[in-house]
Amino acid sequence: MFFYVSKTVWFFLQPLNLAIFLLGAALVAGWFGRRRLLRAGAFLSLLVLVVSAWTSLGALMLNPLEERFQRPTPAPEKVAGIVVLGGGLEGAINLARGGYDLNRGGDRLVETAVLARRYPDAKVVISGGTGTVLLEGEGDAATAPRLLEALGIPPDRLILEGQSRDTYENAVFTNALVTPGPGETWLLVTSAFHMPRAKALFDKAGFATVPWPVDYRTSGREGISLFADDPEDALSNTTLALREWLGLAAYWLSGRIDTPFPSPEN
Repeated sequence: MFFYVSKTVWFFLQPLNLAIFLLGAALVAGWFGRRRLLRAGAFLSLLVLVVSAWTSLGALMLNPLEERFQRPTPAPEKVAGIVVLGGGLEGAINLARGGYDLNRGGDRLVETAVLARRYPDAKVVISGGTGTVLLEGEGDAATAPRLLEALGIPPDRLILEGQSRDTYENAVFTNALVTPGPGETWLLVTSAFHMPRAKALFDKAGFATVPWPVDYRTSGREGISLFADDPEDALSNTTLALREWLGLAAYWLSGRIDTPFPSPEN
């Protein structure tokens, strides 16, 4: 139930959809002669789009998430396994074409291949099924082996978890599948902005991991500004940031994580 509720709420709250719904409500109000509501809805719709696409708000919201967890220095000498979370592959395209096309989160898989070469004895866990409600697509656990094997990672090193639909299920299902041993070091690879939620969920599931953030979307030098980025990228950053902050709040309120903004000290 949590999965479907979260997907439904997010459908209405993501900035582009929210702007469309506000504009639609304004047009309906205008049809019934409610001019004040028409103006209010049109203004709010425009405000959402301008703030999301023409300002640095998205980057400013993403940066605290990306800075929360850092890679260990020095890196571990021995690693039992590498867990990479899904979200880096174009599921619908790969289902249709049988390839391994990457999206903006593809750094997750690229870095995993690098780490697999760096730690040749480590197991590689790919956690990610199909996390969409309406769209068809191939889960990352089904696609990623084609990519990693093409990059020279032997198939007998791969452990596939293809049932999870969200990060909570990533953590619970992967823990049940892997059952890490005492004292083992496992790296957790996901986008830097997603690491606070992912690390907290894996900790809650009893799977101790070392964070290995990738796929940074900010430089850390962004200030309050207009037209500092391509509008499409700015809108994407705002959407990602809002989803992640709402996700943290929802997971905390539902008891799935213990704090609304997890940190290494937690």
